[in-house]
Amino acid sequence: MNYKKKLLQKIKSKKAVVGIIGLGYVGLPLALTFAEKGFKVIGFDIDENKIPILSKGKSYIKHIPNDRIKKSVISRKFEATFDFSRLTFCDCILICVPTPLNDKHEPDISFVENSAKAVAEYLRPGQLVVLESSTYPGTTEEILLPLFNEKFFPLGGDKEGAGTLFFLAFSPEREDPGNKKYNTSTIPKVVGGVTPNCLKVASTLYNQAIKHVIPVSSCKVAESAKLLENIYRSVNIALVNELKIVFDKMGIDVWEVIEAAKTKPFGFQAFYPGPGLGGHCIPIDPFYLSWKAKEFGVETKFIELAGKINTQMPYYVVQKTIEVLNDNRITINGAKILIMGISYKKNIDDLRESPALKLIEILQSKGAIVDYHDPYVPELPKTRKYNFKMKSITLNQASKHSFMQSYDLVLLATDHDSFDYKLIAKSSKLIIDSRNVFERKGIKSKKIIKA
Repeated sequence: MNYKKKLLQKIKSKKAVVGIIGLGYVGLPLALTFAEKGFKVIGFDIDENKIPILSKGKSYIKHIPNDRIKKSVISRKFEATFDFSRLTFCDCILICVPTPLNDKHEPDISFVENSAKAVAEYLRPGQLVVLESSTYPGTTEEILLPLFNEKFFPLGGDKEGAGTLFFLAFSPEREDPGNKKYNTSTIPKVVGGVTPNCLKVASTLYNQAIKHVIPVSSCKVAESAKLLENIYRSVNIALVNELKIVFDKMGIDVWEVIEAAKTKPFGFQAFYPGPGLGGHCIPIDPFYLSWKAKEFGVETKFIELAGKINTQMPYYVVQKTIEVLNDNRITINGAKILIMGISYKKNIDDLRESPALKLIEILQSKGAIVDYHDPYVPELPKTRKYNFKMKSITLNQASKHSFMQSYDLVLLATDHDSFDYKLIAKSSKLIIDSRNVFERKGIKSKKIIKA
């Protein structure tokens, strides 16, 4: 049987069933995008709590509206399940699971491995499998490919089924939560296949839902492209973070320096410092390449230095906070501090690797009494690293002024647009601004200190 021809026909006619493993910030919008393009989509997740929420047409991610899920559920184009045996009914399976780092800053690909084993258990001839999780070059061919070949050729040998019996590819996710300009369907999609047939099938699938698909020569190139994108950002952010510390010692405002430099119409792209890096990609992806490079006897000093600088930024912000409190005859031990914004970037509810969580940990370790306010995060969930059991402080309009006055210092960690910055500036005793948001909004005061 010509499995390639049959699958291509099903994809082009939109009769192919698409399975998405992992219904988080990457998998859920991807599932909805395919459903909205006319495909039947089955979403899989090991978190059973998500399934009834999605089945009711509700969203657990703030920037994904309920209506979008509800329409796909009502039209029966999308359903969610934790029953992985239903993978056998899917023609195309896309894996969108986390790839965190362990305590030693080494790749933890257990989610990918477990997903691949689940797929292998139910894999049948003629299916396409695509890994979307950010990872080190070689993951697709070193982990997924052997598992799938073993499924069809349990006795081993030189037989390989990729491109004939099944199709395997890698396509890095490029999701940017809260981005109003680009979404899943408009962000160009890089795709690499294990074989030319694999690339053809995977590219055809994505062409049905994504406006611009960029095929590359191999899975390793596609895997490396995602790492390059985030290493580029990590290194440049580390540079301005280091310059922030240097310029601060010299009495120079790094944000003013950046604004001046970016007036050059060529050869310069502005990056901005902050309290640390957040999100799933930039703080993590560079270390995947560093780890893999060691296998080839290569030391990635530049990447590792950037990572070290960025991970130290919360400590710099806390040190600046301690200095400001000392200047006002307040000790950090016992100081009441309100952190404004807890998500890793503005206007979303994504807490992954948020530097604000590290700020809480450091401040509490020094004896500070810490609260937080974030309209996007009403309660801090337990994460791999933290279990604070904290809830967002409610700021009632009538009592905001007096309430802010009850804190020794307000630390602006995430610059949500919904914050009333004029009121914060007016009502707070001291402010640490790690995002330069007050000056950007034309608000100046001696009690606002940049960090």
